[in-house]
Amino acid sequence: MGNNAGVSNDESRGGDEPRTRRQVTTTPPPARTTGNGSSSEIHNLPSAPPAATGGAQVPDALPDDRYFNRELSWQDFNARVLALAEDESQPLLERAKFLAIFASNLDEFYMVRVAGLKRREKTGLSVRSADGLTPREQLSYIAKRNKDLVERHTLAFERGVRPALAAQGIRIVKWSQLEQADRVRLSAYFTEQIFPVLTPLAVDPAHPFPYISGLSLNLAVTVGDAEGGTERFARVKVPNNVPRLVRVDRGQDNATATFLPLEELIAAHLGELFSGMNVIEHHVFRVTRNADFEVEEDRDEDLLQALERELAQRRFGPPVRLEVAQDMSEHMLELLLRELEVDPQDVVEVPGLLDLNCLLQLHSVDRKELKDRPFVPATHPAFGERETPKSVFATLREGDVLVHHPYDSFSTSVQRFIEQAAADDKVLAIKQTLYRTSGTSGDSPIVDALIDAAEAGKQVVALVEIKARFDEQANITWARTLERAGVHVVYGLVGLKTHCKVALVVRQEGSTIRRYCHLGTGNYNPRTARLYEDIGLLTADPAIGADLTDLFNVLTGYSRQQTYRNILISPNGIRRGILRYIGDEIEAARAGRPAGVRIKCNSLVDEQVIDGLYRASQAGVEVDIVVRGICALKPGVPGLSDNISVRSILGRFLEHSRIFHFRGTDAYWIGSADMMHRNLDRRIEALVQVKDPRLAAQLDGVLNSALDPSTRCWVLRSSGEWLPSPSDGTTVRDHQIELLRKHGATG
Repeated sequence: MGNNAGVSNDESRGGDEPRTRRQVTTTPPPARTTGNGSSSEIHNLPSAPPAATGGAQVPDALPDDRYFNRELSWQDFNARVLALAEDESQPLLERAKFLAIFASNLDEFYMVRVAGLKRREKTGLSVRSADGLTPREQLSYIAKRNKDLVERHTLAFERGVRPALAAQGIRIVKWSQLEQADRVRLSAYFTEQIFPVLTPLAVDPAHPFPYISGLSLNLAVTVGDAEGGTERFARVKVPNNVPRLVRVDRGQDNATATFLPLEELIAAHLGELFSGMNVIEHHVFRVTRNADFEVEEDRDEDLLQALERELAQRRFGPPVRLEVAQDMSEHMLELLLRELEVDPQDVVEVPGLLDLNCLLQLHSVDRKELKDRPFVPATHPAFGERETPKSVFATLREGDVLVHHPYDSFSTSVQRFIEQAAADDKVLAIKQTLYRTSGTSGDSPIVDALIDAAEAGKQVVALVEIKARFDEQANITWARTLERAGVHVVYGLVGLKTHCKVALVVRQEGSTIRRYCHLGTGNYNPRTARLYEDIGLLTADPAIGADLTDLFNVLTGYSRQQTYRNILISPNGIRRGILRYIGDEIEAARAGRPAGVRIKCNSLVDEQVIDGLYRASQAGVEVDIVVRGICALKPGVPGLSDNISVRSILGRFLEHSRIFHFRGTDAYWIGSADMMHRNLDRRIEALVQVKDPRLAAQLDGVLNSALDPSTRCWVLRSSGEWLPSPSDGTTVRDHQIELLRKHGATG
């Protein structure tokens, strides 16, 4: 379609019959574009070397040992999450929440990253990591570090959070600690509610070893004849469709609470499951399986059908971790290792309660003083609350708006934008990408608005990324719901995930067609918008509207758009654009002009970007990085990264926004892409330049707050150690709390 300022015929008059459930088989343009923020057209970039320097002389080769290991850096990140659980200044139930988050993070790490390393090792792939380690060496380091972290995790709960909760009247107890009256009541509950759904599975010549599903909690039981005959093994699965923590003191107030783990209740009643047998021993165990699969995308096959087939196979992936109670007997463990075909190196002995994901359940206890103070996001001043909400379109005609979630309300900004578009008679078309929007319970106001728009006769296109890991089934459900309502549903490009967060609204205004846009760093999910820190740009800028029109033509059709005006698109374009900007900073520093790079992101792994930052540091450019998770860059190495600092902020909200600032050109960019291979090479991502000085000042304020020397954070050393900061007695400021106050979010 090119860079015309109008809209296609399909947008303006409805077009042909919608081609739903369609998998576009074209490949994206091999090169995207960058810009300097001054021209109306961005030119194609030449094939730049990994360390683009804007034409400057290429310096000496960089040292081979210039990267941290990606997997070990992730473990460092999860250790920082664990540190929040250990921090006694945190509200007690929030500490319990961080223990659960640590456990959930670790589950996914094994299901994906460790599983991938194991697959490479098994297939004999000799590909080494950027820091030179083989898959086997990485697995060895991971296992050793994980052993220490699991012990620390257990101690944080058993010796820290658990007794502290008990002191506040919130107890997690064993069966042996219950009063007789409680036992009687819970026994009745077991008989009525739990016993009917349990299925003990025996193992003998007539009964093969049962399949153990991933992440399920199980009891391994040894039973024998009453006369002392042959011992037998049996497995009892702990049901996952009832609460893991059984409330003991039912009927009492919710200020205090006693909970019994469900496996304790089942274990106390094993005699009823194995009537006439002696229960000799029982132990809890849990298996984690490989969930790292890629859909084999046949250009002639329906992608949805292919994905559903793969999802059915996911639960049968090979085991990558076996968690067992520390008191499990040797012969029981040997049996599990043999039957499950687990390597002894993959056994994790847990000296306490297994699967602390269950601690999230404690938030149901009504103890506000033990939780973070609740808050109500503020409505952005541009959309000021009134009896009749101000038109988003009228607001955007007056100027761009930058929203910062969760401090600025998602529901009264982005959600209202889509809802007003759906209800507005002048809106002709809505196009939107959906990566993660909510669960499968039908509670997505964004999806509801798109359905309303389609039923009102508007042209609605939803690009639903059904390959979003662990949200595949939810997104398949949403895709089918949208299709039934008449929404044109597209699944994206073969071989690529569509991860960009963009929405385009086309509106008839008199004789003019005007386009309104949203580009953000986070998903269109109203629930996570209260938990994740993200930034979004709402604009009626014609150039950005034309860019998104072109982008959607790439995503839904066969366009091979090569140039954009104010956005960078991956694959190819974002990395090349970032490297070009870094090169400009290098030239500015060498010319004696102001130069500097500030980056806020979730992960920094891409070697080409890292090398570009190393070159910048060597040229005297100050580089400040705020990274939530993984960082493979080594800061503070003499002669390599003297001018680079790296810090990490974790807290109440998940720091999720991506902001890039290049001081020499004073260019600010925001978007969906992290500096990782998958984002830059295997996903459709979008960055947009924020040019309005008012909005650029807002982004400057966010970066200044995150980088303030008194902000509580962790600082990365050249040794790889993350140290809490500030540590010199300076008064500590909480970056997130300060932003809550600044935005006027009320508690």
